[in-house]
Parts: sequence; structure tokens; C-alpha cells
Amino acid sequence: ASNNSVDNVRELIDSLRSLPPPGSRYKIYIIDEVHMLSTAAFNALWKSLEEPPPNTVFIFATTELHKVPETVTSRCQQYVFVRLSVETIAKALAEIAEIEGVKKAEPEALEFIALKAQGGMRDAQSMLDRLISFTEGQVTLESAQKIFGAVDRTILWQLSSAVFARDTQSIFNILDDVFSQSIDIRGFLNDFIAHW
Repeated sequence: ASNNSVDNVRELIDSLRSLPPPGSRYKIYIIDEVHMLSTAAFNALWKSLEEPPPNTVFIFATTELHKVPETVTSRCQQYVFVRLSVETIAKALAEIAEIEGVKKAEPEALEFIALKAQGGMRDAQSMLDRLISFTEGQVTLESAQKIFGAVDRTILWQLSSAVFARDTQSIFNILDDVFSQSIDIRGFLNDFIAHW
């Protein structure tokens, strides 16, 4: 994203002339956050996109497709990646735990991690690694909740009831109690949204 100027694109275009590395069929250029390229940079890249050198593949990654010029997107194959389901992540974590020889991996703990990861397998794996190292291979729901700051479900129900009753004083009292326990605000909000 930081190499988004015309000069950076010209350097990339100059490198297109070289052959793929020995033993490789293709030279692959990955441009992450492609929507950050300036209009001038897209224009400089245009000819190479229209007629790419042989054995050259461009991969553009973006979270804001609407900012990429249509002249570029119309010449690309698009693959939309979606978040993984909680079940998919929990199943993969169970397989990882088994392969790694984890002493104990409660399914509830793995599901909790999968929920916390919000569809991201890499985040889920990082959380599992942290949990394994902090608990010496005892992956339990209690330890996961303690390490990743889970909120007691009754608090979520109380807050929901206060919202439905439009009881602002109770809402503020509940939130004050939650935040006085040093619970991560983002985590709490994500739990509350998931609860709804």
C-alpha cells in the first residue's frame, strides 16, 4: 500500500522484462491493497495489464473493490473471500490440536476461539497457539475465557433486557461494571453483537 506511486509502478514494469526464476513457469506479482494505487499509477500499469508479458501473472488484493477502476476490474478474474464459519474453524482447530499432541482440547474451548476469531483462520490459530503455551496444553473453555476476556452471558442478557426496556440508567450501570473489570471493550462489543 505504501508503494503506490507512478515511480513504484514503473519499477515494477521494468522488472516484467526479466524471465521467471529458474525452474518456475510463472512470475507472479502480488499487489496488496491495490485500491491505494493512484490514478497515474493505474494508468502506468494499464499497458502491462492489457498485454501482460508471457508467463506473468498479476494478483491484486483489495478490501475496497469499488475504488479500483472498472477498466482494471473488467480485465480480471475476481475471487471474493468470505469469513469462515465457526464450525469450520473449530473443526480445523481440533485437527491442529490433535496433530500437535495437545493434552486436552475441549470442543467448547475451540468453538469459543472460533467465535472470537470472527471468521479468520489465522487469528484462530494464533489464539490457539497462545492458549496452548499459557496453559501447558490444557485447552479448556475456562482458560480460553480467562485469557481472551470473555463476558459472562448473564451480563449480555441483562444488557439486552435493559435495551428493550429503554432503561438507560441500567445500561450505563451494566457497562460501568463491565469496563471496571478491565474487559476489552472491542471484545465485549463483539460478544454483544454476536449475542444479538
